[in-house]
Formats: sequence, structure tokens, C-alpha cells
Amino acid sequence: MIEFRTAEECFEQCSVKGQINHLEEIDIESVKALLDFAEGDVEAGNKIMNGLDDKSILWNNVYTSYYDALHKLVDALLRFDGISSLNHLCLFAYLCVNHSALDFNWNFFEKIRTKRNGIQYYGQKINKRDFKEIELQTKLYVRKLKDVIKEKLKE
Repeated sequence: MIEFRTAEECFEQCSVKGQINHLEEIDIESVKALLDFAEGDVEAGNKIMNGLDDKSILWNNVYTSYYDALHKLVDALLRFDGISSLNHLCLFAYLCVNHSALDFNWNFFEKIRTKRNGIQYYGQKINKRDFKEIELQTKLYVRKLKDVIKEKLKE
């Protein structure tokens, strides 16, 4: 059984293991590219979703498209802090701990991360209901992250 860990515990573990990298400089072009790629992921997810039946295997693609958009947006936002990580857990933990004013839900990130890992590494199948459980919150988080990033790009 997987033991639940808080964002703070995960952030501490990521820091101790050296999984949070400090960037020398903020690469604005990379931030813009990640923003564009995330928008493409959402667009792809929306196109795939149209006309799918409840049991279609393509719900996996919809789920991962939205997850990938969130991941890229978190990555882009944290670059303004001079932070990167190849580990999704560490990025989400850093976001929740160091940007608590944005009021993101750690449990939600853990839910979608572990479900995405199930798809990616263990052949877990997703259906329409699985995606509908996370759709609204995912779309809200995508919108919020995009807004914050665009504001920072103006600065």
C-alpha cells in the first residue's frame, strides 16, 4: 500500500535527494514554448474527446493530454523561481509548498499524477467517468496557471 505524504514531506524529500534543480537564469523563450505546448495539449485533448463513447481507449489520451498540460504549465511557472525538476512529484510539491497563495490542492495533484503513472507505466485504462472526475478542476488549474504565467511574462 502506498503511504500518503504531504506536499511538505515530498518537497523535503525532493530537496534532500537533490531532485530540485536551481537554474542559472530564467529562459523566457522556454517558458513561452512550454505555455504554447500546454495549450496544444489541451487542444489535442479536446479534439480527441469529441465523439468518444464511454469505454473508448482514447480516454487515456485525453487524460494524459490534460495532465501533460498541467505539468508543462507548472514547469513553466517554476522557471520564474529559477527551479526545475525532471520529477513530476517534486514540481507539484514545490508548487504547493512555495506558491501556497495560489491555493492549489496537493491531493488533486497526487491523484492525477498517480493515475497518469498508472496509464504510462502499468497499462491502466481510463474511461470517460475517470476523466470527468478531474475535468473541471484540471481546466480551472490550467486557466489559473496560464493567467499567472502570462502576468509574469508581462513583468
